[in-house]
Amino acid sequence: MAASGLNDTTYDKAGKSHIKALADYAMRLMDQMKYINEHSFNNFQMKIGLNMGPVVAGVIGARKPQYDIWGNTVNVASRMDSTGVPERIQVTSDLQQVLSGCNYSLECRGVVKVKGKGEMTTYFLNHGPSSS
Repeated sequence: MAASGLNDTTYDKAGKSHIKALADYAMRLMDQMKYINEHSFNNFQMKIGLNMGPVVAGVIGARKPQYDIWGNTVNVASRMDSTGVPERIQVTSDLQQVLSGCNYSLECRGVVKVKGKGEMTTYFLNHGPSSS
């Protein structure tokens, strides 16, 4: 799991740079997986799910403290991953609206049944604004 914009220094409500950074990171992970497969004769597959929204964050555990995040936003992101397609980045409609406004290329996957949420329209992230 990866998250962005969790504190005041990285959260950019107006410019959405924390959201763009996470999308760019996801695309870079996909690129690296392709590179590894091409150069090691493997066929590893990865799927990524992204969502945006509020979370609850904190440190839990006395003997082995761990920082973690929880909430509906995290659950839906997990569902975007589990209902996703190998080698694709699946995003929610909220994230699609933000990224398309920042000139990212997305395509509508269609309606997907999401456990605990019902039917959701989801999108695939294809590439960022500087890619072709």
